[in-house]
Amino acid sequence: MINKRLLIKHLLAHNDENSFYDKKRKINISQKEGKAKFLKHVCALSNSNPKNNSFIVIGVEDEDNRIIGVDFFDDSKIQNLINAYLNNPPIVQYENIPFPHLPDDKVVGLVTIRPNDEITSLRKNIWKYYGGSVFFRDGSISMPKVFDIEIKDVNSEIVTAIENNAQNSIELTLDGVFDFMNKRQDFNPQYKVFKEYFVLCWSGVKKQVKNEIFFSRVDIELINEQVRLFYSALDEVSIAFTEDTFKIVEYVRLGLHQSYKYYKLEEKIIHFEDNANYSIEVNLLFEPPQFDKKVLHHIYNANNAILKKLEKKQELTVHETKDVRNLAASYLICYLNGFSDALIKLEIIKPYLKSYNREFYYSYKETMRILRKVKYS
Repeated sequence: MINKRLLIKHLLAHNDENSFYDKKRKINISQKEGKAKFLKHVCALSNSNPKNNSFIVIGVEDEDNRIIGVDFFDDSKIQNLINAYLNNPPIVQYENIPFPHLPDDKVVGLVTIRPNDEITSLRKNIWKYYGGSVFFRDGSISMPKVFDIEIKDVNSEIVTAIENNAQNSIELTLDGVFDFMNKRQDFNPQYKVFKEYFVLCWSGVKKQVKNEIFFSRVDIELINEQVRLFYSALDEVSIAFTEDTFKIVEYVRLGLHQSYKYYKLEEKIIHFEDNANYSIEVNLLFEPPQFDKKVLHHIYNANNAILKKLEKKQELTVHETKDVRNLAASYLICYLNGFSDALIKLEIIKPYLKSYNREFYYSYKETMRILRKVKYS
């Protein structure tokens, strides 16, 4: 089993960007340009490596390889994006890799692109790239090319060596468990060994509601691979496990007029198998709450008035200041109830909430995570 943190260290230490490896400070697949560039790089790396894995490391400064991290990104539906836009799509996996020096809410993103023996191309137009375009890696650059010759396998040997040098060990696993337990000692840390092989650690603030136990500020990591499987600073989560599975159900808090409820968002089940493999099953459970359209029109207009004030840097009233906290969530509810323009407003408010209040910005990011899950599905 490959220790993904060690794999990233080897990629950064021994290789500049090349035909099997790319690094990015960040990606943004919520916008058309960022989505198009990500698809271009995936397409180019897949075509340039028909016999070996290729990688994109996200959260690294380009000039000096300094690890700065990015927000936790739930990849559960990213393959849907790849399948929708690429012909002969490769298998793409996005994993969140924690590093000890990063803040709790930051990780390094690792995109692994599995070998594909066929030529991958854009299925349809996106941004400035035309449907049918074929991309390859030319050194560290993803370039459009006309495909007329067989691609030579030049990277398999070096990639195999890098992966072999990143294999996990008992020492790394034990160090990982101790590090997690110490770092999360204020959040009820626990661990369990599955199939005498997999070590899973999790933590969270425990809360009992009637006969049910919920957790907030949840962190779940598969120590063998140094992969963070789940992280949320705000939501409520229920946890259950057997000898073969570990299941979480995520709830999100939504509502209007200071009246809120928790709604099931997603169920994630990790299946551990006897052959030292595991799989993750993800089921979207979310049913958007429906509200009276007249009430929503009033809230939507009030939100727009607040947004205008934020854009003009005007002082907010006491009531408006309270409403800013739920600005993103109420725009989301409007969007889920048929207000299509609310999606544009959600994109506009990002920089204003980021500069206005850090806690409100965290809430905004959680809102966008819900939206991404719903849209991908």
